[in-house]
Amino acid sequence: MTRALRRKPAPRGRLAVLVTAGPTREHVDPVRYLSNESSGRMGFAIAEAAAAAGHDVTLIAGPVGLPTPRGVRRIDVTSAREMLSAARRVWRRSDALFMAAAVADWRPARRLAGKWRAKDGGARRTRLDLVRNPDVLERLTGARRHPGRRVVAFALETGQAERRARSKLARKGADYILLNSPAALGERASSALLLGADGSRRVLTRRSKRAIARELLRLLPKPRR
Repeated sequence: MTRALRRKPAPRGRLAVLVTAGPTREHVDPVRYLSNESSGRMGFAIAEAAAAAGHDVTLIAGPVGLPTPRGVRRIDVTSAREMLSAARRVWRRSDALFMAAAVADWRPARRLAGKWRAKDGGARRTRLDLVRNPDVLERLTGARRHPGRRVVAFALETGQAERRARSKLARKGADYILLNSPAALGERASSALLLGADGSRRVLTRRSKRAIARELLRLLPKPRR
């Protein structure tokens, strides 16, 4: 039985910051997988900015080809379940969480040991059974807010985007949520909407991801002196 890690605060004047970034991959077989278009740049920019500000930063990254920012502790994962396992260990001793990763909602019900050969019999259609992945953010927060700690969620929505983002904000127990549109995928600059659990609403117009990252760092709680 694994003993739970006790939450140890970062040194005085610093915060322990957890950032997740990039997509996850859910394998169908050894060569095929379900994933998404997340580049990971937003999460990496946040990790870089937090480290530059002197905080103790752990970055949990899905499969992306980005270099590790200076001063950042990096953990590489592939699947949603791997990300949850790694994040649980780190979150226990963290002061803040930026959940920027685009975690797959579904995974194949079973991963095939060999290559999927549905077409070999001449079939024109096939079926792939999927099961729900764990909701990483909801599992970490317990769907409730944590006074003294800061949780920033991220959403990429189409159609009634702000309503959906506010619903997610409340459902996941986050303090803030950054709402993006699909236009932000793979781009180095984009516009976003920052919504707070306190009802606040702030538009960030056409900014680089590094600039957005610096704005998000303003949301961190005050370090202990």
